[in-house]
Amino acid sequence: MNEPLPILHHDEHLVAVHKPSGLLVHRSALARGERHFLLQTLRDQLGQRVYPVHRLDRPTSGLMVFALSSEVARRLGEAFEQHRVAKRYLAVVRGTGPDAERLAYALREEDGRRPKAEMPAMEAVTEVRRLDSVELPVRVDRYPTSRYSLMEARPLTGRRHQIRRHLSQRGYPIIGDAKHGKGVHNRFFADRLDCPRLLLAAVGLSFDHPVEGRRLDLGCALDAPMTALFRRFGWAGHLPTNRRAPSAEPCELP
Repeated sequence: MNEPLPILHHDEHLVAVHKPSGLLVHRSALARGERHFLLQTLRDQLGQRVYPVHRLDRPTSGLMVFALSSEVARRLGEAFEQHRVAKRYLAVVRGTGPDAERLAYALREEDGRRPKAEMPAMEAVTEVRRLDSVELPVRVDRYPTSRYSLMEARPLTGRRHQIRRHLSQRGYPIIGDAKHGKGVHNRFFADRLDCPRLLLAAVGLSFDHPVEGRRLDLGCALDAPMTALFRRFGWAGHLPTNRRAPSAEPCELP
């Protein structure tokens, strides 16, 4: 990866970046043959060690925060584990999604080490809201027209692939999801609409600064393929922007 990562926020304690779709966050047993990783790229770009505190799936793009010390990583990690971080995602799904709904389907972890059926079911809650929709005069599946929706998703828990699995279980799989979606729609978006990727993006994080105490409200714009798709569908009014907006004066935490 030659281009530098877009920096959305950077202070002496943490850094927030835009993770591209398709880039793994760090090396793992599943990353055989991969040469580029977000963690190492950011470390080299900043010239200092960075510490991951949360995760994004490889095909998901958008906002990620890294700590710049082990102590800040501990504090931020606790905030994520205790659900004190508000997260906002945008997803393009098949069908006309619900106006607003709270999806509370327990999910089994997918860690690859044991069969999923042997893993305990964990509480998982996602709040979703339809922001817009479009009907295309194209037969993609069995109907003469095809409907798609722009959904806002706010996960209240942090299970692996939670948003993707919840929307799929509800009957509105995310476009580009090879595991939980439908291939005919994925191919239509890749071949006809120039979107050969999972159409899920992390666009907002809001949390208390782990050292200064002020509220950080961070936003992340979409990448070029998703931006072009939004404009094509008439959804330009929903395009997020890069944003750093602390809502309170700094105050040192003990």
